[in-house]
Amino acid sequence: MTLNSPQQITLKPFKESLIKGKLTKWLMGLLIFTSLTGGGYLFYRQTVISSTQEARSKMQTIPVERETLPITISANGTVEAKQSTNVSPKSSGQLKKLLVDEGDSVKAGQILAYMDDSNLQGQLIQAQGSLAAAQANLQKAIAGNRPQDIAASQAQLEQAQATLEKAEAGNRSQDIAQADARLKIALASLTKAEDDLSRNQQLYNAGAISLQTLNQKRADRDSAKASVNETQQALALQKAGSRKEDIEQLKAAVKEKQQALALLKAGNRQEDIDAARAQVVQQQGSLKTIQTQIQDTAIRAPFSGIVTSKYSDPGDFVTPTTSGSSVSGSTSSSILSLASTYQVVANIAETDISKIKVGQSVSITADAYPDKTFKGKVAQVAAQATVATNVTSVKVKVDFTDPETLLLPSMNVDAKFDAGELNNVLVVPTVAIARQSNGTGVQVLTENGSTRFVPIKTGATVNNKTVVQSGLEGNENILVSAPSNSKKNSNTNRGVSPGGMGGPPPGGP
Repeated sequence: MTLNSPQQITLKPFKESLIKGKLTKWLMGLLIFTSLTGGGYLFYRQTVISSTQEARSKMQTIPVERETLPITISANGTVEAKQSTNVSPKSSGQLKKLLVDEGDSVKAGQILAYMDDSNLQGQLIQAQGSLAAAQANLQKAIAGNRPQDIAASQAQLEQAQATLEKAEAGNRSQDIAQADARLKIALASLTKAEDDLSRNQQLYNAGAISLQTLNQKRADRDSAKASVNETQQALALQKAGSRKEDIEQLKAAVKEKQQALALLKAGNRQEDIDAARAQVVQQQGSLKTIQTQIQDTAIRAPFSGIVTSKYSDPGDFVTPTTSGSSVSGSTSSSILSLASTYQVVANIAETDISKIKVGQSVSITADAYPDKTFKGKVAQVAAQATVATNVTSVKVKVDFTDPETLLLPSMNVDAKFDAGELNNVLVVPTVAIARQSNGTGVQVLTENGSTRFVPIKTGATVNNKTVVQSGLEGNENILVSAPSNSKKNSNTNRGVSPGGMGGPPPGGP
């Protein structure tokens, strides 16, 4: 018991130390294993995973999307005036005053210049006087004759009738007796003259008087004899009365006076009134012609626009010209040139003309104003195409808004026509499209982080996006740019430039 006790006492500590040693080695091994495992994981994370994440971070990918894209048709164009003309007078003459200058904006009907009208003013006064006279004659014809004129004609008729009645009634007995008395006086004078002549003849024969005295007595006797003959004839006429011819003549005079009185009482004929009225109209026309010529001396703008050139100054002689006159001819005869508001004339390819409609919205830009966009609408599509250098195009006219009048004639502009939309289409960035030996496609990101080339069929390109017609499902992520240290495929071309309005990139399947 005693011997065993020490052995037991000595054996127990040994076992405990042995157990503690094994446990310590196990813990140390576990610790070493854990350290190795953690270090390996850390090494793997820092090397493999980190490098993978770094590579992924350097690859730019983007998910395939469905969008609604606007369709635009781009074309080059020039600024042209809607209408232009050389302004000139209707009649040749001297320019009196010019009211506008080059660059001025004018409204339709605005007075631009005045021509000299001094000659026309005299013609105007003459035409006004002629019209007044014609109007007075018309009023006289309508009003008829005055009562005083009718009364005077009536008196003339009565006088003619009295003369006729006197002629028809013959001479009165008193007139005949008076003529007979004058005949007796003449006979007595003749008897006395014959007695004087007989006594003086005896005295002359006796030499008591001269021949001259005898001749004077003979002349007195002849005069008395002629007076007797005259009074005898007068008495015979008194007794015979008026001749038939005289009565007929007096009757005709009476009838003439009666007709004249009837005309005065009846007034003017309707034909005369119409003739007087026609004369008034004619004079009114002459006056209107002169007035129009005077009005035409005020040169007015035929339409609203801008004065583009000035050809004449006050005092120059100008003549009528046409809007199509040559510049040299216009310089010597016209007053100025006028252009209406401007429009853009663009040439649209025949393949795109079916998408252009009147009223479509158009955005216009010009190199002269890169920060400005002018809004417009399609105003007209030409009815006939034109061919230049084997290229067929159609002219399209666009009205645009330019309150500041920045765009000037003959400026070159770019026009973008709003031709509608592509609704809910699958699109990818155009820069992601690449071309390889097996066709056109995109690099699609796989689940393990690598990429694979997927051929696609492309559609229209709008701005920087291209429509995918087939080849993708719509849930892919596609590669836009590769890592900088990745190998470049010599057969791959990225960022294929789209052709035209919405044409697919070159090389599509």
